[in-house]
Amino acid sequence: MNTEKVAEHIIKWLKEYATKAGVKGFVVGVSGGIDSALTSTLCAKTGFPTLCVEMPIHQAQSQVTRAQEHISLLKERYNNVSDVRVDLTPTFENFKEVVPNTESSAKLDLTLANTRARLRMTTLYYFAGLHSYLVAGTGNKVEDFGVGFYTKYGDGGVDLSPIADLMKSEVYALAAYLNVPNSIQKAQPTDGLFGDSRTDEDQIGASYDELEWAMKMQDNGKTEEDFTGREQEVFKIYERLNRINQHKMLPIPVCLIPKEIK
Repeated sequence: MNTEKVAEHIIKWLKEYATKAGVKGFVVGVSGGIDSALTSTLCAKTGFPTLCVEMPIHQAQSQVTRAQEHISLLKERYNNVSDVRVDLTPTFENFKEVVPNTESSAKLDLTLANTRARLRMTTLYYFAGLHSYLVAGTGNKVEDFGVGFYTKYGDGGVDLSPIADLMKSEVYALAAYLNVPNSIQKAQPTDGLFGDSRTDEDQIGASYDELEWAMKMQDNGKTEEDFTGREQEVFKIYERLNRINQHKMLPIPVCLIPKEIK
């Protein structure tokens, strides 16, 4: 990948889209992870006002530290970058108090994790509405269109997706080229939605390098019978997640009414 040309292409695309949409800038949720760091950097390089929003909910201190380090560096490099911190922990806790009580379960844990992401989406659109900004998504290709590893109407609720055609390995390459802090480049990817130390790989059961491989294999028409051992295991993980998460990747289904009965 020609990182310089890819960076220039995305920055130009962002500028043209914002200009055509008649908006004033971008808002990005910054988590301390590689995807949001890259996205916010690309938005900053457009010259448009870029608001970085930190939204901790029982967040690990390491994630908070990385996010703050990145935001500080961006503000030093670009005078069009500003930031705001919204602690959503009390809002999240209040939400849990007002919904009906449910016994703890895996479904409850996952539902609450997705609730965190949706509270953050609502917060980003609050600022977008105030400032006439666009919400820039931080999803990459293997997450958005491979395994669907994101929250529908959470981090998937955005106005535009500047890095959604980049594999995770390409995200890292572009982040290195744009001097994203080393602490972020070296950190284990995590969605930080469960309030513990679990990584993306812990949740998915495969690394991003493995998932990229499986995505390419499926695109080449391979099936699980073509592999053995760990490769077959990874391919099955990818294939299952790709299948069950199609509802995130496809347009919302619309029930079309036949003309003869309308």
